[in-house]
Amino acid sequence: MNRTSKKIHLQNTSDFKSKLFDWAQQFKEITWLESNDYDHNYSSYDTVLAVEASSFLKTDYNNAFTELQLYRKQATDYIFGYLSYDLKNDIEDLSSKNIDGLGFEDLYFFQPKKLFFVKDNKLEIQYLKEFEQEIESDLEAIYNFDEKLKQPFDEVCLEQNGKTQNGNKMHDVKIHKRITKKEYQKKLETILQHIHRGDIYEMNFCQEFYAENASINPMEVYKKLNQISKSPFATFFRNNDNYLLSASPERFAKKERNKIISQPIKGTAKRLINKKLDKKLAEELEKDEKERSENIMIVDLVRNDLSKTAIKGRVKVEELCKVYSFKQVHQLISTITSEVLSETDPVDIISSLFPMGSMTGAPKISAMQIIEELETTKRGLYSGAVGYFTPKDDFDFSVVIRSILYNQNNKYVSYSVGGAITSKSDPEKEYQECLLKAIAMKRALKK
Repeated sequence: MNRTSKKIHLQNTSDFKSKLFDWAQQFKEITWLESNDYDHNYSSYDTVLAVEASSFLKTDYNNAFTELQLYRKQATDYIFGYLSYDLKNDIEDLSSKNIDGLGFEDLYFFQPKKLFFVKDNKLEIQYLKEFEQEIESDLEAIYNFDEKLKQPFDEVCLEQNGKTQNGNKMHDVKIHKRITKKEYQKKLETILQHIHRGDIYEMNFCQEFYAENASINPMEVYKKLNQISKSPFATFFRNNDNYLLSASPERFAKKERNKIISQPIKGTAKRLINKKLDKKLAEELEKDEKERSENIMIVDLVRNDLSKTAIKGRVKVEELCKVYSFKQVHQLISTITSEVLSETDPVDIISSLFPMGSMTGAPKISAMQIIEELETTKRGLYSGAVGYFTPKDDFDFSVVIRSILYNQNNKYVSYSVGGAITSKSDPEKEYQECLLKAIAMKRALKK
């Protein structure tokens, strides 16, 4: 790894992180990963920032994982990026032909010139050696960053796009449903027929909410979304005009040396202001037969996926159906781990787990075929994964859920929500669960 490293003790970590995030907005390639100080297992850093591409890989799904393997080996460095759900077509004989308003690449990774890692009150900076002379001037710019001096987003839009809607003002985002409630319930009845026939026994069904001809300030929307949700895998990702603003609570997979960790979420209950009633809902969720069965089915699927690359007998369920409470919802989360041989390629591990069971169903291939048939929107980055690989062959990726996707060039805004459908699912309750999951994104997009 050809990087210069500098370590600093921070006097005011919160203030520094706020300035660091704002300073980063000048770059066209940004990955900001924020844990919101959430005390969850297997956390490596509180905050990570990677900016400015030295090199990059972008491709459609054809041979995507092979290309990623080659790129990772050529870079021998940190690479940050995403894997869209539609990489399933590279792994299996599947297709994606539904509506795609976003037009993101199926896979995108970049090698950053500048890296920042924050843990507790410690900052580690890693710059590629050819840019090491910029460390001190960048630090000075960050420490002295004044939000009042930032160029307004409206003016940036005017420069980039000629003009914004309503002159130079951002207008309200008018959200549309891709399918009506009646259509949703009809599709759920079809899924239940598949389940009763034995084609599948669980499937994650999603619906899109979208806005066309919309201009938003991605930085401000992300800040608002993060304030609403305070999730452990919050992400601000930019690739030129394409943005991911994520408040994900779910880890897809992490590799720490020879250990692989997957933490699927299945099972949801709302939060209440009344502490006693809120605690009661959490306790009821932990015992709920339907919610637990959703989670356990996916645990079995993940165990099977992990076994493809694991040393025989080294797949283990560390936590089963444990309640974790977030600002918006209570969730049931399980933790499954495995051990792999040192020579196992990290990309092979990722592809053996992809797409994640929590966003597909079981059996996985049958579920994905029915998803394509019944959903109306190409999932793209939604229900894919975002994160990074390290030079030491480790990785950490979160699931892209509870997220807003934005193509600034197309002026298209999208967020999708879904839930696991089992034989015990009630279409009305499933629809209400979707609306519950959509609240944070809807609020974040309001002026």
